[in-house]
Amino acid sequence: MSDRGIPRSYRMMEGFGVHTFRVENAAGETSLVKFHWKPRLGVHSLTWEEAQMIGGIDPDFHRRDLYDAIEAGAYPAWELGLQVFPDNPEQVFEGIDLLDPTKIVPEELAPVQPVGLMVLTANPTNFFAETEQVAFHVGHLVPGIDATDDPLVQARLFSYVDTQLTRLGGPNFNQLPVNRPHTEVNDMFRDGFHQHAVHAGVAPYKPNSLDGGCPFHAGADVEGSFEHLAVRVAEGTKVRAQPASYDDHYSQVRLFWKSMTPVEQEHIIRAYTFELGKCYEQAIKERQLQCLANIDPVLCQEVATGLGLPAPSPTVELIEPVTSPALSQVGEPWPADGRMVGIVVDPQGDLSGVEEVRTAIFTAGMVPLVIAPHGGMIGDGIAVQRTFATARSVEFDAVLVAGAPVPAPDALPNRDEKAGAADTVTIDPRVVLLVEECFRHAKVIGAWGAGTAVLDAAGYVGGPGIVRGESGAEVLGQVQEDMAMHRVWERFAVSV
Repeated sequence: MSDRGIPRSYRMMEGFGVHTFRVENAAGETSLVKFHWKPRLGVHSLTWEEAQMIGGIDPDFHRRDLYDAIEAGAYPAWELGLQVFPDNPEQVFEGIDLLDPTKIVPEELAPVQPVGLMVLTANPTNFFAETEQVAFHVGHLVPGIDATDDPLVQARLFSYVDTQLTRLGGPNFNQLPVNRPHTEVNDMFRDGFHQHAVHAGVAPYKPNSLDGGCPFHAGADVEGSFEHLAVRVAEGTKVRAQPASYDDHYSQVRLFWKSMTPVEQEHIIRAYTFELGKCYEQAIKERQLQCLANIDPVLCQEVATGLGLPAPSPTVELIEPVTSPALSQVGEPWPADGRMVGIVVDPQGDLSGVEEVRTAIFTAGMVPLVIAPHGGMIGDGIAVQRTFATARSVEFDAVLVAGAPVPAPDALPNRDEKAGAADTVTIDPRVVLLVEECFRHAKVIGAWGAGTAVLDAAGYVGGPGIVRGESGAEVLGQVQEDMAMHRVWERFAVSV
C-alpha cells in the first residue's frame, strides 16, 4: 500500500531478493548475503491518482516507458549490491532471522555494498524470442555462490525447473538462444523433447568406457568449477512447524511505517482507505483495521475514520523501532537522466528558444516530448511527439510551457471530453488541464514568454516547483534543479 508498490517506471524501481545466499571467498571463508538492485535514478513512484489514470488510459505505460528510454539513449542502470552477514550457526543477524523471507535487514545495520552495474543498452529485436522464453531459475548459480537451507528457496530449487519444463515444452529449454550460455557446454543432457543440440560421443551416462569417461565433472582442482559449499545444518527433529520469527507479522511493518515521512504516511492512509472503501464485506474491513491497529494507532484511526468505523485497540505490544531512513523515497536528490519532459508549444506563437531547450534536455540525458495542437512538423522543422488530444500529465516528469495556444479545431467536447467548453476560453482547455494535473501530482512546471499566461489561467502565480523566466534556457536550469527531488513534496497536504 506504500508508494513503493506503484513505481514511476521500471527504471526507478528497486529490486531485491527475499532469500539469503551463502558465498565463499578465495580463502574458503563463507558469509551470508542478500542481493539488491539499486536504480541509478533513485526510487520514484506514481501518486495513487496517477496509477489509476494510467491503468485506464495507458495499460502499456511501463513497457513503453522502458522501451522509449532505451531507444532515446537514456539507458537505465542498476547497481548490484550485497548486504553481507556473518555465517553463524543460527543464521541470525541483529535478532533478524536471515532465512525468513518476510523479513528485511535495515540498510543502517548492514549497508548495501555495490559490486557491479547493469545497464540496458538495447531493446529486444523479437519480444517473444528474447523475453517471453527467458527461463529464470534460483539454481542458476556461479562458483562461489550457493543456496542456504531457507525452506522457501529449497522448494524453488525444484519448482522453477518444473515450471520451465511445462512452460517451454520439455527439458531442453536451456538450449533456446536466450537461455543458452555464451560459452560452449558439453553435457549429457541428450535427447528429450525439443532437442536442438548435436552431442558428440555416444554415451549419455557416466562412468563410461565408450567415450573415455567424458564428459566428467570438473573437480575442485579445476579453476572456475562449481562446487557446493559443504555446510553442516544444525541437527533437529523433523516436525510440521515453522520458526517462531515467522509468527511476527507486525514488527517490520511498524518499522516501515515509522520510517516513512509524513507525506508518505498520508499516501499509505489514502491507499488503505481507498481499497478498503471498495470492500463490501464488513468482517474483512474490521479484520484489516485490527491488523492496522497492531501496526500503528494513527494509521488505524485515520483509515477507520475514512471508512466510518471505530478504530480497535492493538492486540500486540507496540515496540518503538529504530527507524530506517533508507526505506523512504523523500529527501535525497537524484540525477534527472531519462526523465520525460513535456514542452507545450503554440505553432502560431513565438517558437524561438524551443529548439534550444530541446537540445539542452537531450544533452542533460533527458527526453523532450513536444506537445502541440496537431502532429507533424511545426516552425523550422520541430517534430511534434504528442498532441493536446493524446498527451496526459502522467507521462511527464515535468512540463514546460512555451506558448498559450488558443483552442485547436478538435477542442470540441464531442471529439475530446478533455476539451470542455472550449468556445468560452482563450487557451485550449486541455493545456490548462495538463498543467493542473501536473500541479496536483507535485510535478515541476516551468513557463516563459506567452506560456506564463497558462500558469495565470490555472491560478499558479508562484510557489515551490513553479518556475517562470525570461527564456527557456533560464527556466530549464531551475526546473532541472527542482526535478532532482523527484517531486515537489511541499505541495502535498499533510495532516498526520
